[in-house]
Amino acid sequence: MRDSFGAAWWQGYATRLRSLAAARGTDALALIPLDEAISALGRTTESDEGLRAVPLDGVVGTLARAADFDRYFRPRNRALRDRWCALAATAGELPPVRLVRLGEMYFVEDGHHRVALARARGAATIRAEVRAVCTVAFAMRCLTLADLAVKTAERMFLERVPLADDLRTDLWLDDPGEWFRLADSAEAWGFRQTLRGRVLGDRAALAQAWWHEEVSPVVTALRERGLPAAARDIAAYVGYGLDHV
Repeated sequence: MRDSFGAAWWQGYATRLRSLAAARGTDALALIPLDEAISALGRTTESDEGLRAVPLDGVVGTLARAADFDRYFRPRNRALRDRWCALAATAGELPPVRLVRLGEMYFVEDGHHRVALARARGAATIRAEVRAVCTVAFAMRCLTLADLAVKTAERMFLERVPLADDLRTDLWLDDPGEWFRLADSAEAWGFRQTLRGRVLGDRAALAQAWWHEEVSPVVTALRERGLPAAARDIAAYVGYGLDHV
């Protein structure tokens, strides 16, 4: 119900997230701090991926030096000059860097200058020891600081409606409030199913049934009608399915 405390709380929280996104939208080139990314996306498990070549354009964050470099690892701090020049003059191959991976994004734990120098030289990859952290919401490479507010709302949606992993990589909505609206809709759909005597078991079962029996058919119908729906299924469903089908 729209006049419930829960609905009012979600609306207020969505407004705070929108304000946060607007405040951060001025610096799209900022490095993303790992702790902020994990707070938004939600940590689940962690594993060691060992030494491998990592695409440099995926290295967009840091554990501790967000003020020293921009998203492309161009220096923002003139005090870095001596360290940069010393590395540039080093003969032979530099040691691997240490990175943390969230989805498609990499965060520098050790080796910021080495990453910066490799990018300045036009390298496509860098050798790295990689530690992977799995998250509730998927970390797309294109995420910026401004997007973390929306990803926070997406993570909260997925905690209520835990879609399968293969669906999480293609979720995107621009407005944090739409994620809360969508979660309410999915739970209401599940409640109606139980009123008809259906047993869904748990939230994962509800999420799977809702996606395949409600969202997918609606999106298919939208495509068949030739409506100018969004490219991603979830955005198409929110844009047309909730109110127009």
